[in-house]
Amino acid sequence: MTVGAGGGADMNTQQARSALGRYGEELAARRLSAAGMTVLERNWRCGRTGEIDIVARDGDVLVICEVKTRRGGSFEHPMAAVTPAKADRLRDLAERWIQGHGGAPPGGVRVDVVGVLLPDRGAARVEHARGVA
Repeated sequence: MTVGAGGGADMNTQQARSALGRYGEELAARRLSAAGMTVLERNWRCGRTGEIDIVARDGDVLVICEVKTRRGGSFEHPMAAVTPAKADRLRDLAERWIQGHGGAPPGGVRVDVVGVLLPDRGAARVEHARGVA
């Protein structure tokens, strides 16, 4: 089967990847809530600069949370996908979010990562790393 430019197979792959990401973000939001955090916003976009997956509050600390989801056979652990460049971009996005939402909270800002690993069988493994950047 041949697929033309911009056609079927690439679109199906993108849709599957998007659904996987949404599912991972839902699991991450549940994990953060279960840990006593309040999810303030999901998928906050800042023009072409980027997106914050989850903005949450942990007491008086603002938490900018990056979510990485991977399927079981993946070579790279989800947490490894947050490079120093990505961490810098998250800090920049945090500043922009704060500017648009009334200033920094008294407890400051923290960048967390939630890694979601979906094995071929069994329950998802959700890991939360606090203060990574």
